[in-house]
Amino acid sequence: MAPKEYIAALKQGKQCYQSAVMKGEYPYLPALDDILSYTEIVSTIDLGLIDIPLSKIVGTKTAGRSNAFAHNFMPLLPDDSEFGMKWISLYKHQINDGIQDPIVAYEFMNQFYVQEGNKRVSVMKYLETYNITGTVIRLVPKKTEDKANRLYYEFLDFYQVAQTYDVWFSKEGSYKKLLKLIGTKEGEIWEEEERLHFHSAYIRFSKAFHMAHGEKLDLTVSDAFLVYIEIYGYEKIKEETDREIFQSLQKTWNEIRLAAKGSQVELVQNPEKTKSSFLNRLLPTGTLIQETIKIAFIYTKTVKTSSWNYAHELGRLHLEQAFEGKIKTIAIENADTDVEVEAAIDEAVLEGCNLIFTTAIQMVNQSVRSAIRYPKIKIFNCSIKMSYTSICTYFARMYESKFLIGAIAAALSRTDRLGYVADYPIYGTIANINAFALGARMINPYVKIHLEWSKAKGQNARERLMQEGIIFISDHDMITPNHASREYGLYSKHEDGTLENLATPIWHWGKFYERIVKNLSQGNSEANASKGKKAVNYWWGMSADVIDVICSEDIPHGTHRLIEFLKNSIRADDFHPFDGLIYSQNGIVRCEKGQSLNAEEIITMDWLAENVVGQIPEFEELTEEAQALVQLQGIKIDETTNTEK
Repeated sequence: MAPKEYIAALKQGKQCYQSAVMKGEYPYLPALDDILSYTEIVSTIDLGLIDIPLSKIVGTKTAGRSNAFAHNFMPLLPDDSEFGMKWISLYKHQINDGIQDPIVAYEFMNQFYVQEGNKRVSVMKYLETYNITGTVIRLVPKKTEDKANRLYYEFLDFYQVAQTYDVWFSKEGSYKKLLKLIGTKEGEIWEEEERLHFHSAYIRFSKAFHMAHGEKLDLTVSDAFLVYIEIYGYEKIKEETDREIFQSLQKTWNEIRLAAKGSQVELVQNPEKTKSSFLNRLLPTGTLIQETIKIAFIYTKTVKTSSWNYAHELGRLHLEQAFEGKIKTIAIENADTDVEVEAAIDEAVLEGCNLIFTTAIQMVNQSVRSAIRYPKIKIFNCSIKMSYTSICTYFARMYESKFLIGAIAAALSRTDRLGYVADYPIYGTIANINAFALGARMINPYVKIHLEWSKAKGQNARERLMQEGIIFISDHDMITPNHASREYGLYSKHEDGTLENLATPIWHWGKFYERIVKNLSQGNSEANASKGKKAVNYWWGMSADVIDVICSEDIPHGTHRLIEFLKNSIRADDFHPFDGLIYSQNGIVRCEKGQSLNAEEIITMDWLAENVVGQIPEFEELTEEAQALVQLQGIKIDETTNTEK
């Protein structure tokens, strides 16, 4: 009588076979030779002896042995056959001594096909072993535009530094993102110790993921692994057991499920209309009703040293005035690291805060971790296009005001050259640059925008523009109390050093916060229903009164009238900055005549308008501070348009 193990393996094989037949699928192992008959191979690489993840072994090299196995590598032949007896012998050998002989396999498109050792693979798969040793030949296909092919070539670059087959992503760009999260510099080869640490952490996560039935989701283990370390950090998972990972994974499951759905973010572009006065109740998250809502604002640095924090601090003070006696707010400064952000959120919770605003993108990952820890607390992070369900995000459509600033600059300038100082190449920044360029071109079709980056290494953006003889410059939008430079907004700067402020975009964070709190308190906000279900981003602009432009009284009356007309048209949704025929620097049409760019296209712009002189800086060209921010929310540069004209 055959051992029960072979009977069990045979049963699994037959079930897999029958399931495939019922679905109209090929029930046996695929043969690589058949696949290669319609594939062009450009190179063959001997990888030598490596550890092969058994989950990656999917077929045989030739069709001769394929019919002995079902699609899952379980046997199909009777237990009293020669095949069955050999399988049983190998099983016993593995249990008693361990199979040492390596298999021989070919790797193609990150999957393996066995030439020698099919039964060894079958036994090890039955025993649910993670990997098997094998001598491997890699077959590299010709590069194409097919997504699977592009992903494979991304994997090849990753393999050069990591030397592991554990990871396989379904989304482009994930390998580079993983290396950044791990802290590996581009091109830096992993040491053996790092490979062992990664392999161990990945195996533990894989076990936890399958314990949570993650295979039911439409994403790979690696996709989920990336989300997990993005939230919790790579160093944490290196120290966790598979049980601890499983427990954390359960708390993070909504984020994993969102990733499986494509990490879509619902952009709320206009605030809901509030129908009644402010209600004396707590945010509807299952907590008790009380008379005063308490809100925390958490800042990096201080409000005196950061113009960004100062603007949000003005928003906090506006909120207290708007709801005098109805809410109480606190401000916590100097939350620059994840540890400091966590401590600040913990402090806010201990202070009884029900709503917390973390006002910088750098705080987003810790905001998610804390939101998972405190499920009854609403946490908002000031960022855009971040796909998390545990928090809500918010930002303003600053490009609307930049369009108007561009129009003002072109109307006042007597030359065809304007300057623009940008800071970080992150989501939204490129739209601001292009909107300024389009606004200027609407007034002067011959105008050129000279672009400089303040966060580029070894560069002084303002000095470069002065050397170019450019007088009218669009610079940073906010001032800092302790460093009240007049080089902000739109100004003209002359050779003698005199400077005249002409106009500036305004972020009305107070009105932004006021609308959020009103919507939340009345229960008619997407945020009330979104937690744990979908990612929501409040992306409001002039129509919500959270963005504006203030002009100097010295600007000509006709220019004032034009800007007010355009402003009211944008506010009424009658005019859109990114309407009509738009070309990028290399002449590619980015928007057709009679069409408009949608929100996603505006946010993720990776190209510069044709009248912009300059380029988007590479990651290595940025300062350390800028690199940290770009890692979180940097755009993917379109290399075909990143050329200086």
